[in-house]
Amino acid sequence: MKRIDAYWYSQNPIAWLLLPVASLYCLLILIRQIFYRTGIFKSFRLSVPVIIVGNITVGGTGKTPLLIALCELLKSQGYKPGVISRGYGGDFEGEYLIRETDRADVIGDEPCLIYARTNCPMVVGRNRVAAAELLLTSSDCDVILSDDGLQHYRLQRDIEIAIVDKGRQFGNGFCLPSGPLREPVARLSQVDIVVDHFSAKSADIRDDNFSLKFSDVVNLNTNESKQFDSFKGKQVHAVAGIGHPKRFFDQLRRTGLEVIEHEQPDHHKYSVDDFCFNDSLDILMTEKDAVKCQNFSADNFWYVPVSAELSNSFCQKLLSKLRQHSGSKA
Repeated sequence: MKRIDAYWYSQNPIAWLLLPVASLYCLLILIRQIFYRTGIFKSFRLSVPVIIVGNITVGGTGKTPLLIALCELLKSQGYKPGVISRGYGGDFEGEYLIRETDRADVIGDEPCLIYARTNCPMVVGRNRVAAAELLLTSSDCDVILSDDGLQHYRLQRDIEIAIVDKGRQFGNGFCLPSGPLREPVARLSQVDIVVDHFSAKSADIRDDNFSLKFSDVVNLNTNESKQFDSFKGKQVHAVAGIGHPKRFFDQLRRTGLEVIEHEQPDHHKYSVDDFCFNDSLDILMTEKDAVKCQNFSADNFWYVPVSAELSNSFCQKLLSKLRQHSGSKA
């Protein structure tokens, strides 16, 4: 990911060389959007409101913790949310209703984390329409949150939430493969809410934005919790196989830790060999990584839960839009 970021987040000859391919990509995106809008490609509307939580860039923007926070927000307002996800990295076929005993290698790391944190009914599958229909027949949910899927136009949606990482923004501003954009920046003018993800250092939660807050560190083997102060000033191994590992490493340093970085690709499937560091230092990882390391964890394995802190403005705007759609379906 570091090598890709070097091209996607800077102006460089390789990015410019790939611009013709990126232009063709953008043209295909536009044609696809037109086909769905005009009915040439068929899309499907569900009997409950659908909220898409996604982004227009490749890589981590904090989508998973935001979706978890939204599930909790909706439950606090009396809704019964359900979640659909592609289940990237999972070993399943078709559409799969998640059960409490399912592991990350079956359903994917992000769905495993979302389900564990929210306890909301959840279905994984590449076909989001079929996944949503299975969710409706298997639960009493009255609103569906789609984990990603901003570009999955086959499923009609009532509210689109697009996340923008205010630190990295849109990279060099080019679409794939020249840059990190899945769709042109103009796509943001079409969504219902653009929510800005600020780093914890620069967070200002007065507007439509959110920031991520670390919780106490938790041991994988014993579930013991420790405050960050107990690690302050210590040297630790930091492991991250997420969309934007640098954010995790930087946040650990801001808490006073001396970090030895171990970056892995997003959705990396871990084995015990990934943790052969030949010392006894504590190993800190993200919660998304931890769900894939339960089988071989040691006493020095710790994970760092994060929570999304939402602005009141964002919450009120979302709830207002949802009330406009709730109960309006046939």
